[in-house]
Amino acid sequence: MSYAYLFKYIIIGDTGVGKSCLLLQFTDKRFQPVHDLTIGVEFGARMITIESKPIKLQIWDTAGQESFRSITRSYYRGAAGALLVYDITRRETFNHLASWLEDARQHASMNMTIMLIGNKCDLAHRRAVSTEEGEQFAKENGLVFMEASAKTAQNVEEAFVQTASTIYKKIQDGVFDAANEVRACKNFLIWQIDDDGWPYNFRMGSKSDMEETKELQLEEMEVLLKVEFAAAETLWKKYENEKVLIFIFLCFK
Repeated sequence: MSYAYLFKYIIIGDTGVGKSCLLLQFTDKRFQPVHDLTIGVEFGARMITIESKPIKLQIWDTAGQESFRSITRSYYRGAAGALLVYDITRRETFNHLASWLEDARQHASMNMTIMLIGNKCDLAHRRAVSTEEGEQFAKENGLVFMEASAKTAQNVEEAFVQTASTIYKKIQDGVFDAANEVRACKNFLIWQIDDDGWPYNFRMGSKSDMEETKELQLEEMEVLLKVEFAAAETLWKKYENEKVLIFIFLCFK
């Protein structure tokens, strides 16, 4: 299925807070009560719609163990959104949020949208962290906040979709805040498709000036398509009287 944008997410937080269960509930609409510890990273994807635009979410679920922190840090690069998760029944997972947040802000873009999720809200009778505390932490650190339950699916859809909505709005507003000296790299790659469906005539240029393009060799295209990006937009347009595929990538620097 084609999509207008692709957003990369990373899910972070202590071991056992329900990161993998949230991902599984969102992508597969099911709850797995017994789940092996994540080793390194796991991956999931799903299509959603924001303001009539089809958007693909590419979601990386990371291990919460300290021994995997170096691996987790490598996945911050290029992430447009992060879900920072704690367990409302385990106080220590809330106490560790500051460390996770520091990591995220050190290794990811300043413009990355961070959603704070207090998971396992179905276990309110075992609550160790109040809703007000979660709200206060989010307010103090400029995060979006909601409590959710991977088991009952409460607010799971809302958490992922609201994060995407915030990212989409940032893109529509220009993506980056110049006051924070964060710059956006917005370029496009275009290629024509022959009658057999094979691409040819690779070119690269600036989105702001469609007429100024640079011809690329196939090898150069292969390198460019491996670039780390936070969001990508694809669309078909008429260019020089030919129908071409335009791949626009937004790189967080």
